[in-house]
Parts: sequence; structure tokens; C-alpha cells
Amino acid sequence: MTASPNKGDASATETTSDEERSITVSRVIEAPPERVYEAFLDPEDIAVWSPPDGFRADVQKVEPEEGGSFRIENNAEAEEMEQYSHTSQGTYQELKRGEKIVWTDESGEGDDHRTVIITLDSVPTGTEATLCIEGIPENVAEDYGVAEAWEDSLKKLAGQVEE
Repeated sequence: MTASPNKGDASATETTSDEERSITVSRVIEAPPERVYEAFLDPEDIAVWSPPDGFRADVQKVEPEEGGSFRIENNAEAEEMEQYSHTSQGTYQELKRGEKIVWTDESGEGDDHRTVIITLDSVPTGTEATLCIEGIPENVAEDYGVAEAWEDSLKKLAGQVEE
């Protein structure tokens, strides 16, 4: 799905090279780019929109500046899902207010680091938020439904910020 999404629609594409994968997810959100940008960096907003369904987020650290870091624990709400609890952490590489956010995701094991690039484009109905994750090991992309999880998070983000 490469067409620009309409309000409420999300699209996702995946590309593969060797053993790594890139995933792009996009959604139009009825809010100005500045508000969407803030929601990606505000701990209270992050706690609402970022956890996967069935999890709650404990936002432990957010330093919204280039070189700043973040740490978010996603804890399962049901005992049978506890094995999937995980911590997301990384470092902000680039912050352009209302336009772009880039961070490294250092949540994997060893040298398993991903780059997350969020671009925010003004459209007549609000903001088209496009999230690209580069460097996802193929087994992680397939086993954990990364694209679907981010589509759900962007849907929750829209519900959080839409006017």
C-alpha cells in the first residue's frame, strides 16, 4: 500500500535486504503537525498512545533534545502476556519541531539497533505522520508484527491528539 492514506486509514510497506527489513507506516491525523510532534515527545502522551494493545507503558525517561535519551517499559496487563513485556529505549538523533523526529532504538540485544524516522507533513485535513523503521532483523519483523503494532499506536496517537 503506497498510496497516501485518507483520514483514519493507515498504510504500511515492508522492504527486505539480506537479513534486515525496513517498515514504513503512515496515517493522516486531524491535528496540526506541532501537536503530533509534541505527542511523540511528551511523557504523558507517550504513556497513552505508545503501548501495544494489552500493555501499559511506564515512561521512565524522556529527554526531548538531540542526544537525549528515552526509556519506556511496556508491561503486560494479563499474566499470560507477561513474556512479551519489553523495554524500549534509545537516543534522539534529530528533532525538527513539527517536521521530523529521528531516534535510534537500542532495545534489541547486542548490536541490534534500529533507526526510527518520523516525518510530519501538513495536509488539508491535518498531518500525515509517516514512520519508517530501518534495520529490523527479519525474524523480529515477522514474529512480532512490528508494522501492525505501529499502525495500532498511530491510531491511538490520532485519538489522543485529534481536535
